[in-house]
Amino acid sequence: MVDERPVKAVDGEQGELFPDESLPDELVGYRGPAACQIAGITYRQLDYWARTQLVAPSIRTAHGSGSQRLYSFKDILALKIVKRLLDTGVSLQNIRVAVDHLRARGMNDLAKVTLVSDGTTVYECTSAEEIVDLLQGGQGVFGIAVKVPMAEISGTIHEFPAERADGGQVESVVSDELSQRRNARRTG
Repeated sequence: MVDERPVKAVDGEQGELFPDESLPDELVGYRGPAACQIAGITYRQLDYWARTQLVAPSIRTAHGSGSQRLYSFKDILALKIVKRLLDTGVSLQNIRVAVDHLRARGMNDLAKVTLVSDGTTVYECTSAEEIVDLLQGGQGVFGIAVKVPMAEISGTIHEFPAERADGGQVESVVSDELSQRRNARRTG
């Protein structure tokens, strides 16, 4: 039997990582295949990260064969950041430490955060001065501004089917004039 109730985040867990009110409703979620496409990861990665609690679905977890996980916008952003860190050579162990640090911090505006790494350690920077201090050691680093994957996901997430954990209707977001005209033509 599938537990259809939304998963509530406890203080310090992933639910507090992105407290931005402008993001989609917390009950609007995307199933595993859509989350994979949006974040650019394989289903195997998604499954492994969920089972090891690196990035678990915050809306609905899977309970047994045939049940479906439901990932929120926030979860998909975390998946995309983990993927980018992996692509640059950071170990999964160090990524887990970085993700746990971000969760514990409970930041109000992640769009201002840049994650910086030398390929081994992941640093969090919220100002240009911090980045300069990190670079003085002479080690080459790269940065992931959280704002970039957030904008990428915001631009494509509406192309995928969404569902609400409470069974209600998902309001479609109309972002441009052409989409508005198409929707108006469909609805009469």
